[in-house]
Amino acid sequence: MKVAVVGGGWAGIAAAVALADAGHDIAVLEMAPHIGGRARSVAGEPPYDNGQHILIGAYRDSLALMRRLGVDPGTVLKRLPLALPYPGEPGLCLPPGPPLVSFTRGVLAHHGWPLSARLGLLAAAGGWLARGFRCDEALSVAELCAGLPAAARRDLVEPLCVAALNTPAPQASARVFLRVLKDALFSGADSADLLLPRRPLSELLAGPATAWLGERLRLGRRVQSITPGWRVDGEAFDAVVLACSSVEAARLAGPLAPAWAATAQALRFEPIVTVYLHSPGSALPAPMLALREGPQAPAQFVFDHGQLGGAPGRFAFVVSGAAPWVERGGCAEAVLAQALRELSWATPPVIDRLLTEKRATFACTPGLARPPARIAPGLYAAGDYIAGPYPATLEGAVRAGLAAAQGAAADAAGGGTGAKGAASGSPTKTP
Repeated sequence: MKVAVVGGGWAGIAAAVALADAGHDIAVLEMAPHIGGRARSVAGEPPYDNGQHILIGAYRDSLALMRRLGVDPGTVLKRLPLALPYPGEPGLCLPPGPPLVSFTRGVLAHHGWPLSARLGLLAAAGGWLARGFRCDEALSVAELCAGLPAAARRDLVEPLCVAALNTPAPQASARVFLRVLKDALFSGADSADLLLPRRPLSELLAGPATAWLGERLRLGRRVQSITPGWRVDGEAFDAVVLACSSVEAARLAGPLAPAWAATAQALRFEPIVTVYLHSPGSALPAPMLALREGPQAPAQFVFDHGQLGGAPGRFAFVVSGAAPWVERGGCAEAVLAQALRELSWATPPVIDRLLTEKRATFACTPGLARPPARIAPGLYAAGDYIAGPYPATLEGAVRAGLAAAQGAAADAAGGGTGAKGAASGSPTKTP
């Protein structure tokens, strides 16, 4: 069958590879001059990443996709046990071992918290586990964790929430947050491990995918219309996967499925700002540190690229849920002041580069209505915003791409109902 994949981000790459592996004739139509979407490198020496990304051990499908394209995750990613050290504080660190044992040992060993805070967190986690990590969909993360000790909220819940959901805890969905905790902390011995890129981000997937897809890529091509048939700008296909942004997908699907398009158009977005500082001769105590944000402290995390195989003296400060700072301005200067207050430097740091992704993710709020993968028979959407249990992550995008490929191929083959996994947003396995 002939299938069009519109968009070449991580979802589009996943869909294209799965369809090609299944023997289908594919064309990937990408409006940019490159693929990779929001998870790519930009010009620099060495290149900068368009935002600092973290993968975790639970990202099974993303890691499998890398291997399929000839990338060794062990080479391009630095694997570390989950640790949230703060400047001058060891923070929470999970030792190796079975998930429940590791989490319990790590919390009990965190002497930066009073014993009452450690026991309170373990009691709350035990309750979440007993309830299958489910809760009322109307709850926010702040409401879910209101009874937790303040230290656990401040040093664990809030940074994990904004890192995973890119939405501040008072506005973030507790149901989605619990699913993240379940998969990250309790689904396998290595699921909580941090996987930090030690190569430019495009080398993880976009570059290898470009070589692998070859002539099937059509770059610099913005699709103007899709009509029943399926015809993409007049060219006939048996099925179409819309792996573009929700805004582009709504534009293209609007004439065909106005209700679906309306749901996609209703999504709100949260920005992420990455501020790169340069300080020759400086190094952090660890490759990644957590930071306590506040009215004059925008960043929640900082990464030492010199310890990750990148440019020595380059430091990436990440401001998630950055809408207030995008509106007020001055984020880079505030990050520099925060860095000078909280960290030690061999040479005075200077602002190197500011990268703002205004539509980094959808705002993952309680009870959010997200569009389903299946738009119509033979027409599917793939992206980190599609209905499902996960927030906007690289793994969510890859799983959505795999599910859309499965559903579109099934519809085009005459099944008519598509893949159940594609409709529900539940994860699928790499073919």
